[in-house]
Parts: sequence; structure tokens; C-alpha cells
Amino acid sequence: MDGGGRLLRTVSEAGFGLPEGARSRIVSPFSLLAGTARPIQAAPVRKRRRLQRAAAEPRRRPLPGLGTLLVLALLGGTALYGAVRNGQYATFVAENGAPADLVAKALGFSIDAVTISGLKSLTPGEILRDGGVSGRNSLALLDPGALRDRLKSVALVQDVSVRKLFPNDLHIAVTERDAAAVWQKDGQLSLVSTDGTPIDAVRDDRFNALPFVVGDGANTRVGEFQALLAAAGELRDKVRAGIFVGQRRWTLQMTSGVEVQLPELDAVDTLKRLADIERQSHILEKDVLSVDLRIPGRLTARLSEDAAAQRAAMLAKRPKHKADPA
Repeated sequence: MDGGGRLLRTVSEAGFGLPEGARSRIVSPFSLLAGTARPIQAAPVRKRRRLQRAAAEPRRRPLPGLGTLLVLALLGGTALYGAVRNGQYATFVAENGAPADLVAKALGFSIDAVTISGLKSLTPGEILRDGGVSGRNSLALLDPGALRDRLKSVALVQDVSVRKLFPNDLHIAVTERDAAAVWQKDGQLSLVSTDGTPIDAVRDDRFNALPFVVGDGANTRVGEFQALLAAAGELRDKVRAGIFVGQRRWTLQMTSGVEVQLPELDAVDTLKRLADIERQSHILEKDVLSVDLRIPGRLTARLSEDAAAQRAAMLAKRPKHKADPA
């Protein structure tokens, strides 16, 4: 600096913040002396550094195949919607099972064995059908509570328990209601319990071995009819049904078609007496329509028309005895 306060060197030579190669500009010498002058960068240098930083940063690229996956999902959803609307999905589920069950079975949780215990009148097929158990189900997704509720809604089922034994076994224990007799009223056949409560309608012949009672109130007197059968002895197998007459007394329908009318009182002892008569004379095997035992100590047999005609002809051929003259 000369005596007039002027700087004899250039700014760049003095080293006050201008980078090498930068374009010089006029700066107050007082700001340089005070150290407040800011370095000046040329525009091309700033731009180059921005580009360098951008090149150094990792580029964010979309996941490979994401667009393809979205398109496939859209197409799959559209196809599924169309299948549901057209009923194809329901048909597929009915034939093969729900998709979740298919996955569970593919993982090894199919139902390979079903053990059913406690059956008396019901069949395993009925249990599986009424419980909704089939090869379409998987053991993993089978709801034991729902299966139990479905089976308890069956009239003959009193109670049931369900156990799943992984990976592939299902156990069902059934307790059936005890049917005491078959009851016929107004042409309808029903199973009834010992106290006469109707259990279910009779749809086949599996209950033919049960006592058969007919008429109003007969269901409430099943125990009484069973006592008659126990007293019948050898006649037991020849009794087809018990008809409850006037809600007071029984008439027995025999397998031969003969009707045995029992009294209102002492019916058991009367039936025992008939068993003794049958053992001696085989009256129930003769051509009779009915045997009336309602009057104590008396047996009245009503013959069929043919038997009555034959008896009348036989009596007509008998010689008539003349009365002695007085």
C-alpha cells in the first residue's frame, strides 16, 4: 500500500477469498482489511458442484415388476368378480371346497379318518351328512362348535362331542335319544320316548322292532303297553300293535289279523289267561276275526263269514232230537 492508502496488488494476489480462475470483481479495500468480504464463486462452479452432488446420490427406482403385479391383480379381481356373478365360484366351492380349505389341505391338514361312536339307530352316513363333513373340509379350519350345534339339531341326537386330532383325524361321540315305541296318529308315524314325547318322524323300517301303538293318547301309555307285552309270554311275537281305544283300554292287533279286546282293568292277568288258552287250543290260529275278553271270565270269538257259514252248515246237518211226549 502506498502513502495514499492504495493497494498495489490485485485481490487475487492478496489471497482475500477469490478462488483461482474466478472472475474478479471490485471490492472495497476496507471490507478486505476488516475481514468481512465473502468469497465469491462463479456461476459455472456452483452448477458443476450441484451436478456432482446429484450424480453421487443414489437414484430411486421403482420396484421391478410392480406394474405387472398390479395389472395381474386387477385382471384376477375382475375374473373372480365375473365368476361370482355367474355362479362359477359357488360351483367350484361346492365341488372342491373353499380356497382356504384347499390351502390347508395342501399343507397336510386334510381329514383322512373320521371315527364315530355311540350310534344305535343313526348311521355314520347320516352323521356326516347332517354335520356337513366331507372331503371338501380341512381339519385345520373345521369348527368343532359349529359341527356340534348342527348335530344336536338332529332329533335323535341328545348330545355330541367333537375332537380334532391333528393332523388328519376327527372323532365324533354321539349320545342318541332312547326311542321306546312307534306311535301312529292320523296316519302319521312318530318315534316317542318312554314318557310319550315325540322324537322324530319315522321315515324307514329301521324301527320295526319297537313296540307299535296306535290312537290318541297311546304315546303317553307306552309303559303300560310294554307291561302287556312282557306278560304275553309266547304271544309276544304274535302281537303286531296295540290300539288304545277311547283312551281307556287296549285292543291287540295280532300278526294273523285277529283282534284281541282286553278289559280296562286287570288287562295283564287277562292276557296271561289268553296265553294259556292259546297254548291248549290255538284259538288265534283258527278262522276267527276277534276274541273278546272284556267281560271277566268269558271269552267270545267272532268268526269270519266263511267260518260262520261252515259252522251253520255243520249245525244244520246234526240230527235233531225229538222231545219226549208228556
